[in-house]
Amino acid sequence: MLKHDLIKRNPLRLLDSEGSRILGEGEFGGVVARAGVGKTAFLVQVAMDSLLNGKNVLHISLDQPVKKVCLWYEEVFNSITEEYNFKNGNTLWEEILLHRFIMTFKSGDFNIEILEERLNDLIEQGIFFPQVCLVDGLKFDETVREILNELKLLAKDQGFPCWFSIKSHRDEPKVESGFPVSLAQVEDLFDVVFELAPSTNEIEIRVLKDKAGRFKDPGDRVVLDPSTFLMKKSD
Repeated sequence: MLKHDLIKRNPLRLLDSEGSRILGEGEFGGVVARAGVGKTAFLVQVAMDSLLNGKNVLHISLDQPVKKVCLWYEEVFNSITEEYNFKNGNTLWEEILLHRFIMTFKSGDFNIEILEERLNDLIEQGIFFPQVCLVDGLKFDETVREILNELKLLAKDQGFPCWFSIKSHRDEPKVESGFPVSLAQVEDLFDVVFELAPSTNEIEIRVLKDKAGRFKDPGDRVVLDPSTFLMKKSD
């Protein structure tokens, strides 16, 4: 199997044939779920699609060390290559690493001013130019709107989309639109939002919001396999 075939078969294609172009420059996407359901794995699959297409991915982690984030990427990559019997995994993995940059913060220390400073240092030195940004572990509390507004300005200025993991709670109430209360306060800032809903044998991927309307008729149900957290069509 060639790299081109692997790109076409990337699990993200099950959600949208455009893959990494689900979001445009400066747009926000989110994945909502309670702890341990697969939010990070979902984001890594979004990142993997961009990486396979040669795009630079900035992964910002607020609750996991670099080593743990790297392990997520390795596990998802290995699962994808094993699923499709890809033989040139080592060479492709080395190629992918050139397009990935992991940045970590202690949750309480994260702010957009510091992020912008660190990002400008990378860009000005020609070290890394992000084209896609992932933010994993941001707390969606009463202060998050200000952070998201500042980050949206930065994303628009730098020309990249942002994906977020959003932690919900088992008994958290929802507003009329179906959004958890923790997200409803910033719903207007997001263009695409998915929810991971676990059941007995699978984790269903539901569309909570889609400004472009591309997911109104999704066809086959798409789920996460609980054993690998890879996207797949529901049996």
